[in-house]
Amino acid sequence: MTTDTLALPLLDLSRLDAGPAARQAFLDQLRAAARDVGFFYLRGHGVPEALVAQVKAEARRFFALSEADKLAIEMVHSPHFRGYTRAAWERTRGEPDWREQFDIGAERTAIPQGPGVPPWLRLQGPNQWPAAQPELKTALLRWQAELTRVAIRLLEAFAAALGQGEDALAPIYGDTPNQHIKIIRYPGREATGSSQGVGAHKDSGFLTLLLQDTQRGLQVEGEDGRWIDAEPVPGTFVVNIGELLELATNGYLRATVHRVITPPAGTDRLSVAFFLGARLDATVPLLDLPPTLAAEARGPASDPQNPLFHDVGPNYLKGRLRSHPDVAQRHYADILAGQAAAT
Repeated sequence: MTTDTLALPLLDLSRLDAGPAARQAFLDQLRAAARDVGFFYLRGHGVPEALVAQVKAEARRFFALSEADKLAIEMVHSPHFRGYTRAAWERTRGEPDWREQFDIGAERTAIPQGPGVPPWLRLQGPNQWPAAQPELKTALLRWQAELTRVAIRLLEAFAAALGQGEDALAPIYGDTPNQHIKIIRYPGREATGSSQGVGAHKDSGFLTLLLQDTQRGLQVEGEDGRWIDAEPVPGTFVVNIGELLELATNGYLRATVHRVITPPAGTDRLSVAFFLGARLDATVPLLDLPPTLAAEARGPASDPQNPLFHDVGPNYLKGRLRSHPDVAQRHYADILAGQAAAT
């Protein structure tokens, strides 16, 4: 496949509060960007630049820690799938992903496991934190709160853009949304011998908000098979749609395949990804779209190369939604538990 330098759409969240005409224009742009591309840049989000700089600096400090400090909080030590993962220890589509990363979720009390307790509730629990860098916890938990605010504002805007009440999705994320942060470092080509920073995939939640540094690498697959470079744009997040929104809208909104290319030799790439998903115990309904929008819905398209769907077939989720169109719904935690077990 070839690459294309076509820019992704650029949206300004502050237009939601700039009067009725600007608000409606933003909603129309949001709906089009999410339907036609599934990715866009977001500015006007209100996240303080000082916090952005702090999170980038703390991420750099973390990856500069000694290997012993990082391995002390390796993910294998956490029953909740939180912590550090070494480069090439995860695989996508059968190939190693050349990125080292540190994962955290919502800082909540673990739920005791036992008879009658759904196994996916083990995903809730405390994070691991590096003893050598106490400032990381403060920065990332503040980041989590700020990005949750932005993501929920976007979900309210999506609901309005789709002819729903702004709170249409609120029962799904509620007071305990699934919050997930990855700070990620992609080493240069001289350390990897591979172009795969992370292989082609879709995200499974509601929304992903990505903070990039100055090194390019993220690519979005276009409908014609070309790869679009998501060049870093200062002051923005790259936002993409997850499979939950695609399923909830019967494919009107689009979860798009994307990948990260390993940086050139002598460089590395830093990014901070925030994922917002549903509560662990939520069921996600099929939204009742207005007739004009419903007629344009293409049906959800799960990734046939996603290992989570191998046991049930690539059309399982599509069939599950369509077999009971009046009560179509799915348990988000089923996906999360399988995804966590696969990493």
